[in-house]
Amino acid sequence: MVIVMDRYSTPEQIDAVIEKVHGFGLDVHRSDGVEQTVLGVVGHGGKLAREEFLVMPGVTDVVKISSSYKLPSRTFQKDDTIVDVEGVLIGGPEVVVMAGPCSVESEEQINVSAAAVAASGGRILRGGAYKPRSSPSSFQGLGLDGLKLLRDAADRYGLKVVSEVMSTEQIETMLPYVDLFQVGARNMQNFTMLTELGKQRKPVLLKRGLSATIEEWLLSAEYLMAGGNMQVVLCERGIRSYDQQTRNIMDISSIPVVKHLSHLPIVADPSHATGIRDYVAPVARAAVAAGADGLMVEIHPNPEKALSDGPQSLYLDQFATLMRRCRIIATTLGRNIAPERDDGI
Repeated sequence: MVIVMDRYSTPEQIDAVIEKVHGFGLDVHRSDGVEQTVLGVVGHGGKLAREEFLVMPGVTDVVKISSSYKLPSRTFQKDDTIVDVEGVLIGGPEVVVMAGPCSVESEEQINVSAAAVAASGGRILRGGAYKPRSSPSSFQGLGLDGLKLLRDAADRYGLKVVSEVMSTEQIETMLPYVDLFQVGARNMQNFTMLTELGKQRKPVLLKRGLSATIEEWLLSAEYLMAGGNMQVVLCERGIRSYDQQTRNIMDISSIPVVKHLSHLPIVADPSHATGIRDYVAPVARAAVAAGADGLMVEIHPNPEKALSDGPQSLYLDQFATLMRRCRIIATTLGRNIAPERDDGI
C-alpha cells in the first residue's frame, strides 16, 4: 500500500499517518518529492483498510500495489532515483561507464587498467578482489590485498571503485575500499547478505540472477531498500539460455521494462552477457541506445594472460573506440558520457 499525502499536508499530519501504520506493526518508507510526500507501507498490509487512511487529514490518495515489490516501484516513487556514488551520479543525464579487469591480479595490471579507464572517460574502476568461480581450483582473487591495490589505483586516476561482495562477513572489510558494493548474479537471492547491505548507507549494484525474472530481481532490490538503503543500481548481465553461441543471452528489453516498472537506475554488463570479446561492443552500444544509465565493461592490458575472463575482456584500444562510439549514441538521446582526458593522468 502507498499513501499519498497532499502537497500542503503538515508535518504533524504526516507523522499521524506514520504512527497509525506503525500501530499495525508495519514499517513505513517515506519519499519526499517536489510535489508531495509518499508513504510506502512495508510488510503484510492485508489488514489495512484503504478507507481508514483516506479520511485522515492531509491524505489525498491510498493506492493498493498489486505487484509484490513496493519500494522499487513507480507507484511508490514516480521520479527517477539518482544514485550518488561519491559524486558520480547514476540515473541522471550522464551514461556512467564502469570498467576494469575481472580480477585484480597485480599492482601494474590494475594501474594500467585504471589509467585507460580514466583516459577514455570512464568514471568507476571495477575489479574483483573476491571472485566467485565455478571451479574451486580457479583463481579466487587477492582478497584484502586486491582491495588495497584497487583503491590506490582508483585514487591515483580520480576514479570511484566498484567491487563484488560475496558474503556478509566481507562487508565490514570492504567498507573503507569501495564506493559501490556489487552483488553478483549468484548472490541476487542471498537474502541474508541483502538484508545486511540494506543496513549500510553505501550504494549497491544488484546484478540480475542467472535465471531470474524481472519481478524476482526487483524483489531482491526490495530487500535492500526495506533495510533503508535506497541507493540501489540494477545491472542487467544476461540470463541463461539453451543457446551456446554466447555465454548468456543479453535481455536488452529488460532496460525499458525496468524503467517502466521501477524508478531505480539500470546499467548493462555486455561482457558477462556475451562472454566473447567481439560481441561486447555491439551489445554495449545497443544497451546505451535502449536507455541504459550506464555500462560495466571488462578490460585488460593483456587479455591472453588474464587469470579470469580473458576471452570477454576488451583490449585497451578497443575500449577507447567503444567509448567514442557510445558517446555518439548517448548524445543523440540527449545524454552524455564523460569526455576523454588528456591531462596527463
